[in-house]
Amino acid sequence: MNKLKYFFFLLVATVILVNCKVQYGFTQPNSIEADTFQVVRFENNAILVEPGLERDFKITLEDLIQNQTNLNLVSSNPDLVYEGEISEYRISPTTSTSQNTAAQNRLTISVKISFYNRNKEEDNLENKTFSFFFDYPGSAQLIGSQKATAHEEILDRLTQDIFNATLARW
Repeated sequence: MNKLKYFFFLLVATVILVNCKVQYGFTQPNSIEADTFQVVRFENNAILVEPGLERDFKITLEDLIQNQTNLNLVSSNPDLVYEGEISEYRISPTTSTSQNTAAQNRLTISVKISFYNRNKEEDNLENKTFSFFFDYPGSAQLIGSQKATAHEEILDRLTQDIFNATLARW
């Protein structure tokens, strides 16, 4: 009799587990009603233009979306579209010394994006600005590895913020 109860319990538990679907996690990828995406070329419309920055931004955003979702990158007729511009690339002093020189500088990059979900238009974003910065010593020039590190850190943060706003709903 105990074996019969045990098998009945296993049967009921199996049926419940098979029929129940639990969604959890931060990004809830099952809530995305899309299979494909495209990142349209971002124009660099900042007053101070850094050559190649628009390409680096586009690649960083595409890589992040591909690494964190099951969406496929396509060149035409996507379900999700990202487009916009690099609207700001600015270097400014943040603190000064007693000799009126910069003790610390800040590189700020801002992008303005529009996001279109062709399957769920209420998710669309129009002209939303995302911005992030990188501080470095005033005695240093923004060249070489210093510039590469600044760009990488800023682009990683910008693209994660864009991902969170468009796909993760944070």
